[in-house]
Amino acid sequence: MTEEKKVGSALPILFLVVMIDMIGFGIVIPFLTYFIEDLATLQGITEVGLWVGLMMMSYSAAQFLFSPFWGSLSDRLGRKPIILIGLVGNTVFFALFGISTSLLMALVARFCAGAFNANIAVAKAYIGDVSDSTNLAKRMGLIGASFGVGFTIGPFIGGEFSSPAEKWDLFQNTIFETHPYLLPCLIASLLSTVSFIFAISRLPESHKPTTESKISFNPISHISNMAKDLRKVIKMPQLGRLVMISVMFTYGFTIMHAVFVLFTEYDLGFNEAENGRIFAIIGINGMIIQGGLIGPLTKRYGSEKLMMYGTLICGAGLTLIPYVSHQHIWLTMGAIVLLISTGNALFQPSFSAILAQRTIEERQEMGMVMGAQESASAFSRIIGPLTGGLVWDFTVLKTGVFSIATAFHLCGVMMAVAFLLQLGMLKRQQKPSNNSSTG
Repeated sequence: MTEEKKVGSALPILFLVVMIDMIGFGIVIPFLTYFIEDLATLQGITEVGLWVGLMMMSYSAAQFLFSPFWGSLSDRLGRKPIILIGLVGNTVFFALFGISTSLLMALVARFCAGAFNANIAVAKAYIGDVSDSTNLAKRMGLIGASFGVGFTIGPFIGGEFSSPAEKWDLFQNTIFETHPYLLPCLIASLLSTVSFIFAISRLPESHKPTTESKISFNPISHISNMAKDLRKVIKMPQLGRLVMISVMFTYGFTIMHAVFVLFTEYDLGFNEAENGRIFAIIGINGMIIQGGLIGPLTKRYGSEKLMMYGTLICGAGLTLIPYVSHQHIWLTMGAIVLLISTGNALFQPSFSAILAQRTIEERQEMGMVMGAQESASAFSRIIGPLTGGLVWDFTVLKTGVFSIATAFHLCGVMMAVAFLLQLGMLKRQQKPSNNSSTG
């Protein structure tokens, strides 16, 4: 087999691996709240929002801490073994999460799933190994596409296959009746197993193992180095402002991750399947925009305007969630989630393009800037769900200024801050051109 054919056969496997990673992240979203409520009731715990936030935070925190270790290990041992280890971890910890009988057991299973789930970073390294400047961007686009497909399929599976004993006679009086959320977790495990079989038999190694690469697992050192790079980037006027825009946007968006299903269950009476369909709509709309529309829209309006439009649209959608009409639930909820997914789909690629362009213009190191931005976003993804859960617990039984709408108002405030930062950046860019034209 020629080198080109080897690469051609590897890319679909990488697509499958990353897609399954995202299925694992998204599969719990529709039923996580219900699962935690069941476990909390058994243990006499009332802080459901806190535990929802902790469960979502643990996955992102584990990925944040362990990705550098898996990356350095893949430099030493090769990419393929690390990808295989990640798939085995997915298989084991998806199933363990489904049979959890306590909140602590579920939290440990979720953290371990995140810790072993370093396949996204290693898959990007794999593509970097086998690509050059002529095809790197296109192949990296596969990662983005697999994100969208996985985040669409994951919540749908999680919703449709939750509580199977209540839907199908086949599952009555079985383990699936006592563990109503085991089936979607086992489906995710099965998909991961299938991916493992394809990877072990058809995925060629892209990186020659070497003993020269150092293996590093020191979370404190890792965080310290990232903080150092982040402080350096924050001091740069344009790049620092862009990083802060990303932090505010991501923080606001991930607050919603923790409280959305809490709200739909508490106020709208949604079940797991209905929540899964909502997130599937979000994923499909995002795929359409990022997969087909973002190119023509960027040519017409430019990345700066699309980023601003995306922030405003997403912020409006997040703020409007608690005002869904109870008479026309699906019509109004459908419109709101289309606003949210459209705004996010406009913001993400536009922001990435602007950040890359500004980095080149300011002659900064691309790896350092992108790493600092990703670190800042990862921090937002960690504290966002926790913030959402805590705010929900504090406000859920209140009325007036603080109510079940408060967490979503907070999302809107973060988006407003991100928008104001963009306005400030735009004004700074216009001043030099105005000065030059008057001179």
